Amino acid sequence: MELGLTGRRAVVTGGSKGIGLEVSKELAREGASVSICARNPDEVSAAAKELRELGGTVHDQVVDVTDPEQVTGYIASAAEALGGIDILVNNAGAAHPGTFSTLADEDWQADLDVKLFSQIRCTRAALPHLRQSSAPRVVNINAVYAKYPDHKFFATTVNRAACLNLSKALALEFGPEGILVNSVNIGFVVTPQWENIRSKRAPELGQEEFFSQWAAAEVPLGRFGDVSEVSGIVTFLASDRASYITGASIDVAGGMGRYV
Repeated sequence: MELGLTGRRAVVTGGSKGIGLEVSKELAREGASVSICARNPDEVSAAAKELRELGGTVHDQVVDVTDPEQVTGYIASAAEALGGIDILVNNAGAAHPGTFSTLADEDWQADLDVKLFSQIRCTRAALPHLRQSSAPRVVNINAVYAKYPDHKFFATTVNRAACLNLSKALALEFGPEGILVNSVNIGFVVTPQWENIRSKRAPELGQEEFFSQWAAAEVPLGRFGDVSEVSGIVTFLASDRASYITGASIDVAGGMGRYV
């Protein structure tokens, strides 16, 4: 399928590993120039090296998306390096598992900053560049817990619901300008964050056993997803083939989520 991404310029936050890196690779393979950012210098450098092996223009920068000044500076640098921005993938995030009883104010604030406010700040900074694009796209990576509350991931459940409403409201406001905004909601996908969750919740279990138990209890397909199963839909939404899709909320979760 020809997606029409050759020559497009994409920014992917949290692009050094997991879903962000796989999305960046798929965009690069489709002919897009890519800029990635994340907090860990070694991981950013290693990811950029992988992307450069695919060819095309690659820009990388160490950024903490919870810092407004760093976000503003990064988006400006990415736009300069790529010659503009056509695609913004808001993928940055971090796991903050915990119940209402165990989460402190600091936990709530950290989760809100890395999830909701990173999407707000990155989109705001990218907006002038997106307005100059002939095919502007914003894809926000969210979670099925936004619509499927789970008290064990209390902050995620609450804050990702706000992220879904952000995506919908952005689509409504900027649709008349041709800026398409969509949300991809993941369920259980194998990423480094899940190792962090396993180490906190069930350190006595091996990774495979931990994944198997969680999937059996929650996922109709009975398994965790792979990052490549997420990157495909993100890349599609960034493409010309999705030119009449905006304000959509698409689950990539193996059937997880007891809602319609």
